[in-house]
Amino acid sequence: MKKVLIIGQGGREHALAWKLQQSPEVSQIFVAPGNAGTALEPGMTNINIEATDVTALLEFAQTHQIDLTIVGPEAPLAAGVVDTFRAHDLAIFGPTQKAALLETSKVFSKTFMAKHGIPTASFAHFDNAAAAKEYARHHTLPLVVKASGLMAGKGVIICENEQEAFAAIDALLMDKNSEIVIETFLQGEELSFIVMTDGVHIVPLATSQDHKRRDDGDKGPNTGGMGAYSPVSWVTPALEEKILNTVIKPTLSALAKENTSYCGFLYAGLMISPSGDIQVLEFNCRLGDPETQALLPRLKTDLFALCWATTHSQLQDKCVEWDDRVAVSVVLCASGYPGPVKRGDTIHHYRVDCDEAVKFFVSGAKNQEQQLITAGGRVLCISALGKTVHEARARALYWAEQVTWPGKFYRKDIGWRAVERE
Repeated sequence: MKKVLIIGQGGREHALAWKLQQSPEVSQIFVAPGNAGTALEPGMTNINIEATDVTALLEFAQTHQIDLTIVGPEAPLAAGVVDTFRAHDLAIFGPTQKAALLETSKVFSKTFMAKHGIPTASFAHFDNAAAAKEYARHHTLPLVVKASGLMAGKGVIICENEQEAFAAIDALLMDKNSEIVIETFLQGEELSFIVMTDGVHIVPLATSQDHKRRDDGDKGPNTGGMGAYSPVSWVTPALEEKILNTVIKPTLSALAKENTSYCGFLYAGLMISPSGDIQVLEFNCRLGDPETQALLPRLKTDLFALCWATTHSQLQDKCVEWDDRVAVSVVLCASGYPGPVKRGDTIHHYRVDCDEAVKFFVSGAKNQEQQLITAGGRVLCISALGKTVHEARARALYWAEQVTWPGKFYRKDIGWRAVERE
């Protein structure tokens, strides 16, 4: 029996812990620092260590003889937690600090893709506002302005006119040490394509689609993600193979040529044009949030066994089995998100268990005097299974309506394109 440490505190980490707990090989799960959801789940223990406190995480893993550590969010990867654990011969699932530059630096990522012929939008990068504005002034609109560093999913601004572009440049270049990327706006439909890899062998996960814009109809500002569904019905086996051959395999091969091994989840955020052309919008070096909350309820294969095989270079014999049903995850947010939000409101009608087809995951909430209270912008994620996207969404929305706190809001149209197809 194995002891597992999960690093992180969001809905993704709650979902990971919940799925890992189902493995017959796992005896104990620790989550650092965890959240109110992991605190309420039986068999899980929150540890009061911040996700980026690499020294304290290492000491805990050594003291408690942790068999496998799994990194949830991107910040610990940027802090080099994988490098430190491996230097002390501890098994850890996730890419090294250097490999994680694919996510932690947009400038590195875009330059890397251009260098190795991986399809992506044309771009330029700047650390000077005047030069960036001059470029934007002569660029076809709309355009996309991205912070180069980590912004918790909120560093992407789609600009419809010059005024919006200039405002985005000023906002994202406020820090003297910051850099931005300005790139061509791409048309098509987005796809989250996530694989597990030990650097050589690749196991694709089910397809999913995130909804980044805050409001129904894909309106409003970009967020960390308002919901997702899985699988994406229009992704054919031929398209999956094309993505593997034009994006995933060339990326891993190019990293290997630069003496950078990659272990963990590799997430390619893609734009698929109406004609089937593939462009990489971004790379993430971990599972997406809220894609995780749509994927893991469908996963029938033992997640621990997959992660263990990945970290021990035994992935070549693994295959993944999925529930035939569709999953839809709907994120419930605090008023004001993705801007400043009010915290400390009491959450009513949260459920640790609903039924076999519905699960609540905590993203930004904490326990206070036996009450669950809001503690972030994205507060909860409700995931539901159904025979169709419409049925799964209706089930998730029913439970989203039952949960209450002042100012709560959520999108009611997650998976709307898929519902139209149905």
